Amino acid sequence: MRSAQSLRTLSPTTARRVALSRQHLAGSREAGPARFLDVVRDLCCLQLDPTQVVARSHLLVLWSRLGAFALEDLESFIWKERQLFEYFAHCASLVLTEDFPIHRTRMRHFAAGSSPREQQAARWLKDNAGFRRYIVGELRRKGPLPSDAFEDRSKTDWKSGGWNTGRNVNQMLELLWGYGLVLVAGRTVGQRLWGLPEHCLPAWTPPDVLSVRDAVRLAAQRSLRALGVAQAAHIRRYFVRDTYPGLPEVLSDLEAEGRIVRVRIRDGSSDWRGTWYVHADELPLIDTLEAEEGAWEGRTVLLSPFDNLICDRARTEALWGFRFRLEIYVPRAQRQYGYFVMPLLHGDRLIGRVDPEFDREHGRLVINAVHAEEEAARSAAPARAVAGALQSLAAFVGAREIRYLGPVPKAWRRALVTSA
Repeated sequence: MRSAQSLRTLSPTTARRVALSRQHLAGSREAGPARFLDVVRDLCCLQLDPTQVVARSHLLVLWSRLGAFALEDLESFIWKERQLFEYFAHCASLVLTEDFPIHRTRMRHFAAGSSPREQQAARWLKDNAGFRRYIVGELRRKGPLPSDAFEDRSKTDWKSGGWNTGRNVNQMLELLWGYGLVLVAGRTVGQRLWGLPEHCLPAWTPPDVLSVRDAVRLAAQRSLRALGVAQAAHIRRYFVRDTYPGLPEVLSDLEAEGRIVRVRIRDGSSDWRGTWYVHADELPLIDTLEAEEGAWEGRTVLLSPFDNLICDRARTEALWGFRFRLEIYVPRAQRQYGYFVMPLLHGDRLIGRVDPEFDREHGRLVINAVHAEEEAARSAAPARAVAGALQSLAAFVGAREIRYLGPVPKAWRRALVTSA
């Protein structure tokens, strides 16, 4: 372990720019089907969420990085080329087929039943072995099917104390999905089509079976590279969230091997708390950012509330001083910023939040509110770029106009409202 005196020191600005560069949120946007793989390979996953107030989250995450793209190209990339498949990462996500060995290890972890819920699942599956065989048999005979194609042949109900209680077909499919015994073969009108792995994965899927240790080594490095700069807790909460057994020892080994490097982030005369790491592969990027004035180009763009950059709320506060909370499930009267609030990235700072809604009937992007962080609210400088970001979002979702219904920072109002 290197002494504190010998650690490489990064400024907060450099740390943020490394993070944004690794997240494909710097420089000009280059759209096109060929870029999908590059972006997802670096992000590791795209979280899925059914909310469509503006657009599905995974579409917004890609738009923030690539600009406008054809949805047909993405559908082909996922379901025809089979470059991605649906599985658990942060939550239910699109993940890389080439990463299947990492996810296979997680499937085995679920089946081992270490947590109380996993043990409950194992007992329920055992009690309903006939039900399980029926579902697998139907998929083998008929190919991919939606959940409503199956009869409920369970012997005992799934009990969760929540809305899943008694939803036995869906629960069986979800558990078999977690174990990797069934996967998502496609979607029709938003409904998942379930299939056996051989229906869902291409012939070129890597067959490797990794040890738990090797899987954690790979996943930890993928996570750190995606984050750019991170603490152990941030690595644990990214990618295969909370499934990094033995992570402290793995990080120690990777540091000893020179694969990851401990750094210090210094803000003025004080160091940021905690132990921070970068991957050794990012050292040339850091050298460039520190040596060349103007080597880094920022971007002004809106982020999905489920965006990879901000999915770890604690890290978002640590790196950007930006407190972000999802308010979808907060009663309207108690919301501070809005229902589907999209953080606003400008350069290397998060400078505000927009509460948008796509009125599909009238082809209108409705802006319920624009909130600026205190420092940004005092300046008109970002306003033109913010207006451009909103116009880009409107064009992507197919809105013909933008309408502002709520508050807008005074210094930004002229640029935003006149551009609508």
